[in-house]
Order: sequence, then structure tokens, then C-alpha cells
Amino acid sequence: MAVPALRGVSLDVQRGEFVAIMGPSGCGKSTLLHLLGGLLSPTTGSIHIDGEDLSKVSDAKRTDIRRRKIGFVFQRFNLFPTLTAEGNLKLAEKIHTGNGAHSADRRHEVLRLLKLEGKMRHKPLELSGGEQQRVALARAIINSPAIILADEPTGNLDSENSEIVLDMFKELNEKFRQTIIMITHNPEAAAVASRIIRMRDGHIVEE
Repeated sequence: MAVPALRGVSLDVQRGEFVAIMGPSGCGKSTLLHLLGGLLSPTTGSIHIDGEDLSKVSDAKRTDIRRRKIGFVFQRFNLFPTLTAEGNLKLAEKIHTGNGAHSADRRHEVLRLLKLEGKMRHKPLELSGGEQQRVALARAIINSPAIILADEPTGNLDSENSEIVLDMFKELNEKFRQTIIMITHNPEAAAVASRIIRMRDGHIVEE
């Protein structure tokens, strides 16, 4: 018998909000994030981004919306191991624009903001876990997406690297009004958000 991961979830996120989603493992947090990002399709209900219903558009259209409007940060860094930090950013640019149109200055600016100066030519295995996560964040924001979806972005990081990542999220939200939806188990990480949603057993139980 199929068991639904989410049950009757209704959620509105306004442009420019910073939302943290908390809850025990298996409560549906990651499923909700993947639905919001168009990585999964709902069996019932709908998901709207800027008036477009992701559940009704074609796979190609959904991929295009995701490419143009959404940046993803995962707990597992998902960097290409054969590419340098800068190479991973160039690949993200190419996927977004078709030609990797950003200048080297833009890549250097993003890496500098994340305190990765001097690491541009390093491959993932030559970086610490915290540095890899910051490269993954740089890749997510290099194209200035309207929405950033982050799944436990500080879950594998020490306190120093967690602080760097969370400070970057705050700056992106406050300075550039990027919408951030972040899953976290960490109350200290959730505290930087402007709104906290708690889930249990596939339901939203508290805001």
C-alpha cells in the first residue's frame, strides 16, 4: 500500500521571504522541497511559481523554469570531481545561459564573498568539506536565481563554516531580496530565517 509523503500541505511563500522548514527525519521536508523545485511532481494538488503551475507544464517547461529561477544547495555537495571550483561555476553558468556568459570577475566576486579566495583552481577532493559546501553555494547563486532551495546546507559543516554559509544566505535575502527556503534540523540555523515552519508526519503543524 502506498503511503503519502505529504498530506494536505498548503503553503504560500512570498517573494523575498527567508523560510526555514524543521521537523524530524521522514516527516516530508525533503519531499516538499523537491516538489517546490520541480524535481518531483505531485500526485494531487498544484505548485505555482510566478503564476505558473509546475504540475501542469511539460517536463521541458518545468526544467526551463528550474534552470532560470531556482538554485539548489544540497547537504551532499554534488560537485563535479574532475572540475575545479571555478570550473563548477562555469558549468552552472553554461547550463543557465547556454554559453557560460558571466565574466571571470563575477565568479571571483562570488568566491570572494564566500571566503574562497585562492581556491578557484582546486578540485573538490583538494578542498575541505566546508569549502566544498561553499563552492556548492557559489554554484547555486552564480546566476542570481530568484529562489534558493537549501536542503540541510549546514548539516555536514562545523560551526565556522556554518556561520559563513548562513551569513551568505542572510545577505542574499536582505540585500538582493532572493527568496530562500531552507530545510534544517539546527535551531540556530533556523533562527536566521524570518519564518519557521514545523512539519510532522507529512503535515505542517506549526508556523
